[in-house]
Amino acid sequence: MALNRNGADALKFPILIGDIGGTNARFAILIDAYAEPKLFPVVQTADFPNIDEAIQADVLDKTSIQPKSAVLAVAGPIDGDEIDLTNCPWVVRPKQMIESLGIEEIIVLNDFEAQALAISSLKEGSRTQIGGGIVREGASRAVLGPGTGLGVAGLVRARNMWIPVAGEGGHVDLGPRTDRDYQIWPHLKTIEGRVSGEQVLCGRGLVNLYNAVCAVRSDESVHSTPAEITEAAVNQKDEAAVETVDLFATYLGRLAGDIALIFMARGGVFIGGGIFQRIIPILKQDHIRAAFEDKAPHSALMAEIPLYVVTEPLAALAGLAAFSRSPRFFGLETNGRRWVA
Repeated sequence: MALNRNGADALKFPILIGDIGGTNARFAILIDAYAEPKLFPVVQTADFPNIDEAIQADVLDKTSIQPKSAVLAVAGPIDGDEIDLTNCPWVVRPKQMIESLGIEEIIVLNDFEAQALAISSLKEGSRTQIGGGIVREGASRAVLGPGTGLGVAGLVRARNMWIPVAGEGGHVDLGPRTDRDYQIWPHLKTIEGRVSGEQVLCGRGLVNLYNAVCAVRSDESVHSTPAEITEAAVNQKDEAAVETVDLFATYLGRLAGDIALIFMARGGVFIGGGIFQRIIPILKQDHIRAAFEDKAPHSALMAEIPLYVVTEPLAALAGLAAFSRSPRFFGLETNGRRWVA
């Protein structure tokens, strides 16, 4: 059953940690509080009917270590004993997992809560700053990242603890600002008539944007996947792809500025996600920074807030590991999200 317990309760080692997105699932085991995570191969969610079989095949069948606890981050809201992923047909059933996998205790978090946990202690070499700004220690932080969907979370400091704030911020409205935007917007696919952040700023959103750019340019849409578009842009093979990636980065900077204002993130805003990491070589950082700061009447305030690209490829697992080692350092509410045998 789900327990009303505090997130500061210690977990029993070994601990299975997992970052489950719409396309990929990544797993590792923490032997104890001092060990580095033992990583396992990345799993394609489409290759398995459910998370139980993925864990069995990818982890338990490949090690003699039997996890006693599990901390899992999933891409979707957590509500009840059956947790649906937003962009994946998997349904996470912790009670069933306890019975079938022999795990004594399971905590399930939102995937961007895990990203927020990670940015509480992200090392200098795991991030790249875009533009200026100075970190105010102890101030709120925020993270967003385009992947299969668009994740957003905040991180606030209170009572000597970091407290992650999850939500569905990727589904806020995204509107046109420039003349070029007004040309492009009528060609974007909508959800019930609206363009959300996730309709543009994720994998399928990149394809949506590319098709709209091609329509405005009267070009043929020759690419059908995010990887094809980013590869064509990075290698300067396709002018429409180049413009698409530039606009994608600008719009992401614009939304990152909105998130900075919502959380008053003077500790920094962090952009994660594999898509953004792939386009770093061709990013026009001045465009991103200008879009981030263009928040009249608070442009001066925005100029003081640092913006980072997260370059650590396994940031979510790092965040889960940090929490699993020392839950008492994080004000993570686990009521309704923690199950025991």
